[in-house]
Amino acid sequence: MTPDAARSGLQALPHVEALAEFCARLAPADLPDRVATRTKSHLLDTLGAALAGTRSVEFRKVRSLAAAGGTTPLLASPQRTGPRDAALVNGVAAHVFELDDSGGCDHTGAVVLPALLAALPSCATPVSGGDLICALTAGYEVGRRVLDASGGYGAHNGAGWHSTGTCGTLAAAAAVARLRGYDSALFLHALTLATSFSSGLWAFNHDGSQAKKVHAGRAAEGGLLAADLAAAGFSGPSQVFEDVWGGFFRTYVRDAGQPAELSAGLGTNWKVERASLKPYAACRGAHSAIDAVGDILAETDRTAADIARIDLRLSAFLMDMCGRARLETLAGAQMSLGYALAALLVFGHVDLQQYSVASRGDSRLAVALDRIRFHPDPQMPQMAEPEVTVTFADGGTRTAMVPRATGSSERPMSDAAIRAKFDSLASMALPATRVANLADFIGVLERHADCRDLCELLVADGPEVPVFI
Repeated sequence: MTPDAARSGLQALPHVEALAEFCARLAPADLPDRVATRTKSHLLDTLGAALAGTRSVEFRKVRSLAAAGGTTPLLASPQRTGPRDAALVNGVAAHVFELDDSGGCDHTGAVVLPALLAALPSCATPVSGGDLICALTAGYEVGRRVLDASGGYGAHNGAGWHSTGTCGTLAAAAAVARLRGYDSALFLHALTLATSFSSGLWAFNHDGSQAKKVHAGRAAEGGLLAADLAAAGFSGPSQVFEDVWGGFFRTYVRDAGQPAELSAGLGTNWKVERASLKPYAACRGAHSAIDAVGDILAETDRTAADIARIDLRLSAFLMDMCGRARLETLAGAQMSLGYALAALLVFGHVDLQQYSVASRGDSRLAVALDRIRFHPDPQMPQMAEPEVTVTFADGGTRTAMVPRATGSSERPMSDAAIRAKFDSLASMALPATRVANLADFIGVLERHADCRDLCELLVADGPEVPVFI
């Protein structure tokens, strides 16, 4: 069946059934080269973020709770456990340092990849590189489409739900279902069962709680469980995406939702291209402002030492999400737009190192934070990026707004920058030769006849490296 014929047939199906049918049948030949390449970039990037995340306190704590005696590997560790525990623990690693991708479900990579790594070793037949790419792509398709159908990031997250945990559970279920070759009926059951495991609240944002760090792992675990249950013969709720009491949309966004978004543009509007890589170790809400200040300095041939003040006009939503400066915890600092800009002014970078305890205690940061002022504008659209005005010591000013931050399709990171980020993060947990071998493996992923041993490239048997603080 040609792609056009397949899409024509999907149009006659209910929206969620069309989505399940499309993802279940997705084949490597269906993916444009640019989409396969983009998906591989997100895979490499997520692996780097996850390997670095094994150096976190949160990863070590959650790992200590994993059941012993299983066969599924845990990242950068000799320890093995059961598949669902592995999805949880490795999902925490992937998201914990805020270096994983965004713009999907929101953090799709940190949800989908740990679920796939947990499912891969138990696959009974070889999994080609092309099929692994399709499984990842299916996760990105479902995660973002469910979020769009829920009114988009602003409506869903504005209601208090963290979409990584809610919509991400379905993304993980979809990825595993495609990896295992579920037919469309079984795929649909996996998706609809996953809605019962959706969870994650934004309450962490008020005190820098570590709760957010668990959301991606729980979504990966829940998606894998949903796929397992579907395979065991459990049925999913057939009306969960309809306007009914207890339905997904009415529950999470208090209205009927936009179910047509589940199937809109299937095969032409690839959702992995909506996702963004993250060059900075901060909440994505801070990235456009970081870019704007960097652009202004580059365009004026100035340095951070020339800046007297930074004023930001921003939406009330962004102010609520990123307007506070709570530096006593890593989580609080990474959710702070002010801290990200202060780090840029003081250190010249907004990398993970600038969020260490030592960096957060630098006395120069308080001075820099006093030069940053927020001006919430109730008239600004909820999801608008901030308008940044830099005032220089000589009185000159320059204003900029970056509509899509570095790492997006509109402002992509170079291949060299993606690889450099991966090398830097992965080497926090693995030796340089292993890091290079892993990058080489992903670089020609589509040529591999069987990827079930990928997980073995991610383990470590040497002395454990210290926790990053």
